[in-house]
Amino acid sequence: MSQSSSSQTNNQTTINLTDQPTIPSPLKLVLSHIKTIVPASLSSDNYPIWKFQILKLLRANGFDKHIDITAPPPPRLLLQADGSQLPNPAHIQWKFVDQNIAAALCSTISPSILPYVLHLDTCSDIWHTLEQRLQASNRSRVLQLKNELHNISMKNQSMDQYLTTIKSLVYNIATAGSSIDSEDIIMYTLNGLPPSYQAFKMAIRTKRGPVSLDELYSYLLTEEITLAADSSKVPPPTDVNTALFTSRGRGRRGRGRSPSYQYTGGRSAPSSPTICQICNKRGHSAPQCWHRMNANYIPAPPQTATKALVADTTQPTQDWYIDSGASSHFTNSSDNLQTPVAYQGMESITVVNGQNLQIANSGSGILPTPNRKILLSKIYHVPNLTHNLLYVSNLTNDNNVSVSFSPSGFSIKDQKTKATLLRGPCRNGLYTISNSVSNQPPSALSTSTSSSKPMAQSPGPPKQQNTLHYISSKQGFTHFCI
Repeated sequence: MSQSSSSQTNNQTTINLTDQPTIPSPLKLVLSHIKTIVPASLSSDNYPIWKFQILKLLRANGFDKHIDITAPPPPRLLLQADGSQLPNPAHIQWKFVDQNIAAALCSTISPSILPYVLHLDTCSDIWHTLEQRLQASNRSRVLQLKNELHNISMKNQSMDQYLTTIKSLVYNIATAGSSIDSEDIIMYTLNGLPPSYQAFKMAIRTKRGPVSLDELYSYLLTEEITLAADSSKVPPPTDVNTALFTSRGRGRRGRGRSPSYQYTGGRSAPSSPTICQICNKRGHSAPQCWHRMNANYIPAPPQTATKALVADTTQPTQDWYIDSGASSHFTNSSDNLQTPVAYQGMESITVVNGQNLQIANSGSGILPTPNRKILLSKIYHVPNLTHNLLYVSNLTNDNNVSVSFSPSGFSIKDQKTKATLLRGPCRNGLYTISNSVSNQPPSALSTSTSSSKPMAQSPGPPKQQNTLHYISSKQGFTHFCI
């Protein structure tokens, strides 16, 4: 009986050793569908989502122990009763399954990551190595993506492009295994909007109820359409709120000494100019007066409204006057605009006597010179002005030129070629470009301090005695700040 049992055991062992390992049905499912379930190959950017998909697939089919480094495989050999060792069929089957799963895993790894695991044998070794190598770089990527989201800015993008960029960053953060709160996303989105969305940002921040991301994106797209419609009706405002206040003080701005028009926003009340109590001149106060330490100085009597009437002139001039304190170019003739566009804004020009002068048109123009044409951008047509005014900052920035002033006149030079484009005189404290000298050579515009009649061949500003102090509009008097 004992011999019969031993013979049966040996026969069974022989049968088991001769059997080939088989592919279980769940393994067939994994091998045939892994590329469908995990379509994106593993890279340094998508490790968390790849790990999630592979782990779910193996757990669902009972193979998750093959990637667990703490789960040992079956022993390779079995100890027999007589002390001999034979190969373990369970180990053979386990190794067969493990190698098939390892091959399936490698088929989902990108060529840039595959060299990390080529020398590894088991699934658990492959899984553990990938986790060690990609987890650190993944953490660094999460920090980088969150920093990009924190500093997001719309800049010159459309709203759709801006929101697409934000969604992409949020998605990449999620695929990197991290998360970000919806309120933080809303805050970063609002912070990146330009100043034109200030009212919208205030409305969202003060809204009582919660706002979802989908609602915010919808609101922003609608707001962009609204702002575009509004901007098509109203021309953009100038960059500076005030214009053309000048002074004669040493080292002070306003070297152009042009008429002191003030550019205001419609309903703003005009402010009175400062009058010095020492010299009775406008544009500075007593502490800034250069005569405050001169005990022998005798100030001139203050000018009165009666003297202002002496300077009245109703004839506008077509000459241009250079001004460094303006915010735009101003003209009294629409002929100086190439393509006049009717002005529909609320702004107006306020002169010192409180009179508001309306802007009729806006556009750009050209100031011809013997060597090249000078572009005049942002010209505002104000019919009731008597003088055309050139803003130095726009003139230099738009044409890459420099303007130099001296007591006797000024010169305009090309910054690139250093060639002198135009020279002009300083007459009665005003730097003038005569409208009739645009076709003359630069030397024709030169002036000399010893000349008794500067610019004799070219019409200049009115020659009344108080021209320096008062220049009129067609309906009132515009005061000079000197």
